[in-house]
Amino acid sequence: MNTLQRYAAVAALLALCSASLNAGPAPWYKWRSKIDNGIACSQTPLGPGWEKDSGPYKDSRCEKLVLVK
Repeated sequence: MNTLQRYAAVAALLALCSASLNAGPAPWYKWRSKIDNGIACSQTPLGPGWEKDSGPYKDSRCEKLVLVK
């Protein structure tokens, strides 16, 4: 492997890594229980007994709404 190929490989690797460094955390959502209307805050679905109520939020307490541009 010559020097130019090494530089190209390193540049490609850095480009791939930089994309993941710019990624933000997953948003939080309020989920409502279909059984007792209880509310929970989670980043992922809680199961078939839950439906998405509101969101997305920035924090784990579902208090700060994400501003959509």
